[in-house]
Amino acid sequence: VQLQASGGGSVQAGGSLRLSCTASEPTFSNFRVGWFRQAPEKEREFVAAISWSGGITNYADSVKGRFTISRDNAKNTVYLQMNSLKPEDTAVYYCAAPVRGIVVSGAGYWGQGTLVTVSS
Repeated sequence: VQLQASGGGSVQAGGSLRLSCTASEPTFSNFRVGWFRQAPEKEREFVAAISWSGGITNYADSVKGRFTISRDNAKNTVYLQMNSLKPEDTAVYYCAAPVRGIVVSGAGYWGQGTLVTVSS
């Protein structure tokens, strides 16, 4: 399965962006999928995850109430709507699957990353 992440860009604090992660195969719909991010000189961290059906979502405390993860299995796509962005949200964002807890199971499948830059 190949994952293609897109939607990153530059925005001012308080702005919004929507990231997309599209998979090459429909088996993607069987996976719990997550978004992770890595800021400069920091370790990669969990942001959000969504169950295969979309019925269960989980978020890092730092993004709760601001970010929303969703999916459209008919389009093999998972989204991350990011609102009220802060400069500390600046990072490269990656989608990945399958996710167990807040980590990717085994080597997993990773998208190539999309850069989000939030200016103050």
